[in-house]
Amino acid sequence: MLRSAFNRLLGRAFEPKADEDTTFRRVVEQSADVICRVVNGQFCYVSPSAMTVFGWNTQDIVGTDGLFVICEDDLPIIQDLIVSLSSGEQDKAVSQVRIVCGDGSLKWAETTAHIESSGTANEMILVMRDITQRKQLEEELAAMALQDGLTGLANRRAFDQAFDREWKRTLRTGGEMAILLLDIDYFKQFNDLYGHQAGDDCLRAVAAHIQELARRPTDMACRYGGEEIVVILGSTDLAAAVSIAKEMASCVAALGIPHEGSACTDRVTVSIGVAAAIARTGGSMRMPEGLLQAADHALYKAKAGGRNRVEQSILIAPAE
Repeated sequence: MLRSAFNRLLGRAFEPKADEDTTFRRVVEQSADVICRVVNGQFCYVSPSAMTVFGWNTQDIVGTDGLFVICEDDLPIIQDLIVSLSSGEQDKAVSQVRIVCGDGSLKWAETTAHIESSGTANEMILVMRDITQRKQLEEELAAMALQDGLTGLANRRAFDQAFDREWKRTLRTGGEMAILLLDIDYFKQFNDLYGHQAGDDCLRAVAAHIQELARRPTDMACRYGGEEIVVILGSTDLAAAVSIAKEMASCVAALGIPHEGSACTDRVTVSIGVAAAIARTGGSMRMPEGLLQAADHALYKAKAGGRNRVEQSILIAPAE
């Protein structure tokens, strides 16, 4: 009974005058959500809240399929939803897509679509809710979960995800990639001499300058643990990676942070291990773990060689 009243309410004209229909009409027209009725793929009703929520002129939507208000990248989501509902697999579905507003901006909308049976017509009721603030909060929380709280760099979890993703891309393209493993020299002595607050300040300053030099879209600087920083360099060969590492080492030294506890110089310096891998048939090293191990081995050589230096290693990795 309630559903039939709802259907009557969302017709082209609000002809029924019964109390029940009047109540539903009041609910629909005063709702903060946008309520729509779609018949045979065409919008035949859009509630007035569409102007307030999305800046839509309802007359621009009515009589169309409405797909032009969906962000192009999200159209496959809507198309899959329509197929699922039309096939009878389910009579209700919920999706989250970006909506093109009247001023051209984008908002996130959570849309609940419900199939209604009415003779031979294919009818659908849509209830659309603006969830832009919620999505922004979710994105901020997700970013925080992948960020190191002290340095602002990506954290170990983010590194693991990005490292695996970049290696898979390297395999697909048959290219090269590199990583840098960087350690602040005699950092324990720095903390002992100047205190942990100064140690945190030092680590933040080093991290900020490393981040500035990891500037390409395929680069990522991450705090690996303690005073260690790892940098992913996508589409980078060994020579280029070594050059970037030397630039980073020079940049850190140029900060001029005093370090009387260092055995190699009177300022804060770093040791860097560089490793690059070529995706090529015939390799035997397990990847991408082997690349990280190679960088760690190169870092060990840099420390054993007196610190404040860059050492390198290269791997031939299987293409499959």
